[in-house]
Amino acid sequence: MSCTVLSGTLVGVDAHLVRVEVDLLNRLPTVVIVGLPGGAVRESADRVRSALQHAGFDFPRKRVVVNLAPADLRKTGTGFDLPIAVGILAASEQVPSEVLGETAFYGELSLDGQLRRVRGALSVALMARSQGFTRLVLPADCAAEAAVVDGLDVLAAHDLEHVATWLRDGTGLARADAPTAPPSRNTHDLAEVRGQHEARRALEVAAAGGHNLLMVGSPGCGKSMLAARLPSILPALTFEEAIDITRVHSVAGLLDTGQGLVAQRPFRAPHHSVTAAGMIGNAALRPGEVSLAHHGVLFLDEIAEFQRSVLELLRGPLEDRRLLLTRANGSVEFPADVSLVAAANPCPCGYLGHPTRPCVCAPGAIERYRQRLSGPLLDRIDLHVWVDPVSPGALARAHPGEASAAVRARVEAARERQRTRYAHQGIQCNAQLQGDQVRAAAQPTAEALAVLERTLAKLGLSARAWARILKVARTVADLDGDARVDAPHVLEALAWRAHPGTTR
Repeated sequence: MSCTVLSGTLVGVDAHLVRVEVDLLNRLPTVVIVGLPGGAVRESADRVRSALQHAGFDFPRKRVVVNLAPADLRKTGTGFDLPIAVGILAASEQVPSEVLGETAFYGELSLDGQLRRVRGALSVALMARSQGFTRLVLPADCAAEAAVVDGLDVLAAHDLEHVATWLRDGTGLARADAPTAPPSRNTHDLAEVRGQHEARRALEVAAAGGHNLLMVGSPGCGKSMLAARLPSILPALTFEEAIDITRVHSVAGLLDTGQGLVAQRPFRAPHHSVTAAGMIGNAALRPGEVSLAHHGVLFLDEIAEFQRSVLELLRGPLEDRRLLLTRANGSVEFPADVSLVAAANPCPCGYLGHPTRPCVCAPGAIERYRQRLSGPLLDRIDLHVWVDPVSPGALARAHPGEASAAVRARVEAARERQRTRYAHQGIQCNAQLQGDQVRAAAQPTAEALAVLERTLAKLGLSARAWARILKVARTVADLDGDARVDAPHVLEALAWRAHPGTTR
């Protein structure tokens, strides 16, 4: 007897339907798995055999042929253990097969029949709902993240024996409930920042429009402190954004046991020694730091110390807000809608332009240091701000800055204007505008265009810089509550371009 069990495989952050076909042949006993199985899938034969025997079931003394269809799609991961085991049980008539056509199975088996958590449970649940399935059986440790998907019954299983009991009489498995999302909490607040008014304004503009930001200043002036407080003024996550973030983190294996949706925007700060694979994804087509920061902040401290080849890989994702990764074993698209925040010293010693400490770098060393950041990469960073150090005396006299809650209220009001404006365009913020959308959204006045044209001709900026300046001006106008971009908005946006790269 042959049977088919429904399951899925991960391709990037998405899951694709896989039909696990099991047939028992009267030949020499062995297990044959076909259909482009990966290494972990091929090894499932031994795990399934041991799990079935420890759970008290008979392993067929026949040739067990497992076909993973479609056969031209590479299958990876350990989630096929459970569907293969269920298929063998149904094919050998140890359990009935009536509900197999409406239920998907996904999970890893231990040698004693226990079910272990797997990566990508949320992606598999989204796939199961889109395919019209009514139920999904998952390991109990990762069922909570999938339970957030409406219209799908997610059943939490602790071991193979409980799954078999449910197949026989419909008992033994409990329906998983989505855990209550914890309140979003930020341990950092902008009120802790004394002074730095220009940098604080740059953070507010970056948060309001989803823009990229570069902060340049000497060591200890507060660049990292400011960057760490950007998440505290970003808008609260929408349900769709939380789903997207949780799906990426689930595929990467970063979710805790029993965790539901991610409640806070991610803040990723990779070390400058990160490799290209760590930044954009590896040969196993798993997400890198850019995708793990999706809908959040990617902070590159000491950006000039990163390998230039790694930095150049960011040019595409910063422009397209997605990442297409192609390797010998396939291609995959990762989400990469991030707000890049970078921090850099102005020179190798870090004290160029410092009010009290002289720079000791040779002119040639300073030029080589600046050339570590290419023009095309800097062109994709909307806001360039110089961060001056605060003197000890001024620091002692300064009052606490404006709290994050007050700034966040203005940011959310500006974002709401953008959501209303782009309601039918699939755009969430000004930084996502492309092509003709920029000018249509800005509606610049004649005075604004005149200022922009004169300044661009003087500075020799590119057409991309023209569009990005207009995007920033649109965000400044949104913060001011203005419908059109006027000359003061353009002038403020141009001020963020006054210090290109690491020059002052």
